[in-house]
Amino acid sequence: MSAQRLKDRIALVTGASRGIGRAAALAYAREGAHVIAVARTAGALEELDDEIGELGGSATLIKLNLAHGDKVDALGPSLYERWGRLDILAGNAGILGPLSPLGHVSERDWEQVLTINLTANWRLIRTLDPLLRKSDAGRAIFVSSGAVRNCRPYWGPYSVSKAGLEALVKTYAAEVENSSVRVNLINPGPVATAMRAKAMPGEDPDTLPKPEDLSEVFIELALPGCARNGDLVNFTQG
Repeated sequence: MSAQRLKDRIALVTGASRGIGRAAALAYAREGAHVIAVARTAGALEELDDEIGELGGSATLIKLNLAHGDKVDALGPSLYERWGRLDILAGNAGILGPLSPLGHVSERDWEQVLTINLTANWRLIRTLDPLLRKSDAGRAIFVSSGAVRNCRPYWGPYSVSKAGLEALVKTYAAEVENSSVRVNLINPGPVATAMRAKAMPGEDPDTLPKPEDLSEVFIELALPGCARNGDLVNFTQG
């Protein structure tokens, strides 16, 4: 068995209960990291915990709705008390929101998409940056989308939120340039997830890459030796 590339690293993954987040959490556990798995659904988190245990790994489960800003803000102090640092942050959680003409999008739906896809990640940066700087090689990875550049009709809230996320993350990357922290984005492209199925109900998921196909990209950007900073990595199968 090859050496575990993330042995004894501490990795927090949002949206860890399914899809790309779940695949990233399992990949980090397989490589020896202790995974702090954050998601809204307790049952799915427990299933993930069982799988991580079968791999010989360990996890801490945090049931959290990222729309609850005060709970997100409390993550940093709580993790500091237990570990004193954070080595990896994978900000994966996101929602599609309504696929509707801009004029028909309700204020509630608009705010919900922006809250989860953009504001929650700003809160994560704000509360976890001090812990990433305590690491010898803090790594932050966020998930964007091709919708930033496609700007297709009816995808307004999602496209705008992901465009904002890219600006947020690239700004953060510039701010940590002279530290040991490195910050990057992944654009997964079309992947067979529940969100993709909701957006493209007529699409055959067997024609798409699987979430686990992105595992190596998440690992490479999390490695202490990764020197990339402020990059948008466009995943292509193979």
